[in-house]
Amino acid sequence: MAFKLPHEVSVQVLAWAAGLPGVLFAGWVLVTGDYAPGVAWALGLGIGGSWLGLGWAVRGRVGGALRTVAQLLAGLREGDYSIRAAGVAGTDALAEVMRQVNAMATTMHGERLGALEAAALLRKVMEEIDVAVFAFDEQRRLRLVNRAGERLLGEAGGALLGREASELGLAEYLRDEGPATAQRAFPGGAGRWGVARSAFREGGRPHRLLVLTDLTRPLREEELRAWQRLVRVLGHELNNSLAPIRSIAGSLAAIAGREPLPEDWREDMREGLAIIAARSEALARFLGAYARLAALPRPAPGPVPLADVVRRVARMEVRLPVAVAEGPAVTVPADGDQLEQLLINLVRNAVEAALETGGGVAVRWTVAAGQVELRVEDEGPGLAATANLFVPFFTTKAGGSGIGLVLCRQIAEGHGGALALENRAERGCVAVLRLPLQ
Repeated sequence: MAFKLPHEVSVQVLAWAAGLPGVLFAGWVLVTGDYAPGVAWALGLGIGGSWLGLGWAVRGRVGGALRTVAQLLAGLREGDYSIRAAGVAGTDALAEVMRQVNAMATTMHGERLGALEAAALLRKVMEEIDVAVFAFDEQRRLRLVNRAGERLLGEAGGALLGREASELGLAEYLRDEGPATAQRAFPGGAGRWGVARSAFREGGRPHRLLVLTDLTRPLREEELRAWQRLVRVLGHELNNSLAPIRSIAGSLAAIAGREPLPEDWREDMREGLAIIAARSEALARFLGAYARLAALPRPAPGPVPLADVVRRVARMEVRLPVAVAEGPAVTVPADGDQLEQLLINLVRNAVEAALETGGGVAVRWTVAAGQVELRVEDEGPGLAATANLFVPFFTTKAGGSGIGLVLCRQIAEGHGGALALENRAERGCVAVLRLPLQ
């Protein structure tokens, strides 16, 4: 390894080397000149001493400036951003270095304050949110837990930090293939929990973040709202059917109790019983429709050529020719039976609307952004009450069940898609079905 002089020594040697020719020349003059020995020695010592002293002075000046910069940088490295360098008013290189160091200290001081404020805000949010948050290191030891996590595990944070996930009963939730929801009893509460996982790095080391959300209360509130809606709809329909049945049954009982019976009592009985039978059948159809809506099975996806299904559904409609605008050849992952039933309902509604005005019906589809968009367009009178289209049992048709569009939307959403109905700008309305291709 080659020998290398320290920087300040190198500067000193260079300073001496720069003055050496002058010193040698002065020595030659003193030796060859007509000088008294005492004068020559005095001048020689003065010149030599000045030469040596200036070299040391250059070394000290350079070394002192560098040590000052080093001390400033060391203070910044230790996190002390309050110190500042003096002597920055000049225009030389050293003054420029000092100004840049001071500017860097000011910038780092501001960034540190911002980081401290952001960390304080994060800690405050972590403490206040009603969601249990845990952070584990690469050895699956707990490194961070918020107040909700402490309550969930029934211990203070100081007793939890450093313990392994398996010891805390959380190891199964850290796996990437772990459950998204879990029914679990913890020391701080039992119920159904939503599980979210993510990875992050701190200090270059991998960490895992685990978030547990209590789903029990929201699920119970949603369940209560669902039951309230169900009872409201069923109560309304049952009252609509039972009220006339009760009234007619009372009238028939009053007729049967008369002595003597009126001459037309048989006709009254037949009419009353016919009304009771009709209302009973309507009530049975209503309950059957509700059961059908609630019992829709989950789709069993398979490759379905869209064009074949559309053409087959169009041929089923005999009341009106359905125009099929051929689109791109595309195969969608779907339950073929459910998709066909969805299209049958949409085409049937479009045909019934078009028959009112003597218009036509067309089906077309396009592919974009990883999904297929199928449009069923009619030239009917359009939609008058778009807000209630997907409300169960709402219908504008005489004898309609009010579940067709609701069933269509359930099928679409079961396939990860969406269904919308809207009025067309020119005439009629359009049903837009969007389904993902993957």
